[in-house]
Amino acid sequence: MYWLARVIGLRGVLYGLHENDLDPDPMVQFQRWYATARRLRLPLPNAMTLATATPDGHPSTRFVLLKQADRDGVVFYTNYQSRKAREMDRNPHAALVMYWPGLERQVRFEGTVERTSPAQSDAYFASRARSSQLGAWASRQSEHASGRDELARAMAQTAETYAGGPVPRPPHWGGYRLKPDIVEFWQGRAARLHDRFVYARLDNQWRLTRLFP
Repeated sequence: MYWLARVIGLRGVLYGLHENDLDPDPMVQFQRWYATARRLRLPLPNAMTLATATPDGHPSTRFVLLKQADRDGVVFYTNYQSRKAREMDRNPHAALVMYWPGLERQVRFEGTVERTSPAQSDAYFASRARSSQLGAWASRQSEHASGRDELARAMAQTAETYAGGPVPRPPHWGGYRLKPDIVEFWQGRAARLHDRFVYARLDNQWRLTRLFP
């Protein structure tokens, strides 16, 4: 990691993370880190672990892909009939974490989730590869399948249905936006004396504090 930092000149990786280097807005700071991960072409820089829970507190996690990040939060897309969607619709509290091993950097988000507008979901769906569009119709995400053949048949039937024309967005597929109340930045350092800074939203203002590693 340190040789990579020297080559690309990342002061934070070599010398840790300092409060003076952080933007007052955590989403602006996140965009900086995310841009670096993408610029370096790290593997799956947009992969995020999403944690959800049932109303009675039983948690579950899985990976999703970041599709948009701005001052309003973090956006990802999924099947609205999936387990994670059912849990988010019944319990809107969720968390996301992104980790880039090559930079020894981690970002955590905690907050509430809401569905994106149909127009935003339509726009993103239209940008997807046709095979992915067809797959959104063919897959009954999180339901039991008798075998791979069942999915293959569903995909073939969907392709036939929309042959020669555009594939509309399924009504059961779309986006979620996590609106964070807490954002934590973690920078790895030697001897496990890492740097951790957490932003907490209070009265619609961000408060920044350092945490012990």
